[in-house]
Amino acid sequence: MARSLDESFTSLPLHALADAALARARSLGAEHADFRLERVRSAERRLRDTKPAGSSDTTDLGYAVRVVHGGSWGFASGVDLTPDAAARVAGQAVEMAKLSALVVDASGADERVELADEPVHADRTWISAYDVDPFGVPDTDKNDLLAEWSSRLLAADGVAHVDASLLAVHENKFYADTSGTSTTQQRVRIHPQLTAVAVDPASGEFDSMRTIAPPVGRGWEYLTGTGWDWDAELAELPSLLAAKMRAPSVEPGSYDLVIDPSNLWLTIHESIGHATELDRALGYEAAYAGTSFATFDRLGELKYGSEIMNVTGDRTAEHGLATIGYDDEGAAAQSWDLVREGTLVGYQLDRRIARLTGFERSNGCAFADSPAHVPVQRMANVSLQPAPRGPSTEDLIGGVERGIYVIGDRSWSIDMQRYNFQFTGQRFFRIENGRIAGQLRDVAYQATTTEFWGSMAAVGGPQTYVLGGAFNCGKAQPGQVAAVSHGCPSALFRGVTVLNTTQEAGR
Repeated sequence: MARSLDESFTSLPLHALADAALARARSLGAEHADFRLERVRSAERRLRDTKPAGSSDTTDLGYAVRVVHGGSWGFASGVDLTPDAAARVAGQAVEMAKLSALVVDASGADERVELADEPVHADRTWISAYDVDPFGVPDTDKNDLLAEWSSRLLAADGVAHVDASLLAVHENKFYADTSGTSTTQQRVRIHPQLTAVAVDPASGEFDSMRTIAPPVGRGWEYLTGTGWDWDAELAELPSLLAAKMRAPSVEPGSYDLVIDPSNLWLTIHESIGHATELDRALGYEAAYAGTSFATFDRLGELKYGSEIMNVTGDRTAEHGLATIGYDDEGAAAQSWDLVREGTLVGYQLDRRIARLTGFERSNGCAFADSPAHVPVQRMANVSLQPAPRGPSTEDLIGGVERGIYVIGDRSWSIDMQRYNFQFTGQRFFRIENGRIAGQLRDVAYQATTTEFWGSMAAVGGPQTYVLGGAFNCGKAQPGQVAAVSHGCPSALFRGVTVLNTTQEAGR
């Protein structure tokens, strides 16, 4: 279906504001300047047992000017959409750069900012892959569909409560810089979710189970049959929850794990995605979100996992949450290797970090979540690649004598170097002699990053590959959030430590 840029955005004085800001920055001696105008609309609605429980619909509109002046960063933002105001904001950005230079000089650090070269991308446009803008769908239709889905679950035996939610984002962005690049982009993303709750009246015990449908870079069509079989998932959820309520608690120990993409995406996010952000590996996140065990001196040498482990960073994947045409520094979207045959071979880069560390070019990982925020290095769609003729999930399970099949994400914990971790999930199935033998409860798997990925004995084929992800990856100070996807096949891991979460909690 043909998609077009929203005229209510393109009719804004985008080029006039950019021209005024960039001209002012040049006249004040900036070595580099970029202008970014954004309109981000986010809407959320929540239902509790089919009844509305809350909603929001907000729009963030404004622009930012970032400069390099005297070798230092400067940044300022504004909301007054006039050329004079844009020029004043550019002047403020230059003044901030001068103040930053004083701080750097006083510290004695050699922190001169230089940016890696990037080809000029003049007058480019890009629109994400979706069919129906969710903001063009009446709110009554959205409420009605969520209520109808909730009613299906509530009608099943054993389901006491149902929470339903829908989050949608429509993002427009215009970028221009002093090198001559100018881009206009439009992205849509959506995340529907339902959680069923069961309560045992006799004991007072309760548990829940959530849909495993991932958030995606699609439109309203995702809820009406494109990209996910909602009818099938809703039909099986009550019986799965009932079985979970009756399931025995896991016996802790060493197990082979077959991990579904609906769970493995989060382990990828935390143990590979964040660990291969080069700013983090260099120590720039140490004050807030930690560093990385995958330090720069180990590039090309670190054995991240087994030889069947191949991981890419990708800003181009169709329907990916981190998929773009151009990043917030004017760098074109790319795909590249992070881990090849188990060895660390790449990082995620923005233009400053690329130049600082000797890379020829950024791979397009600069992003700001608001026109009021400065771009920082953010995660691409980091994905584990399937084996071209790899096995099905059923075949992976068939190769396990004693193990657990893990489905769906839940809670997680990982240390500040992205090395020691434990993860839980939504559904756990005991595997005995290559067959599923009922559910388990209270399961968490624990490992170090290299130990875990080193234990990967098989990866599924393309037929098992799913693009998972989240809207709320956090980073930076002040904090920013970004949406990111992680694709992966089902995979088999040998001899992984499994904990009983109830026992670990002392209950």
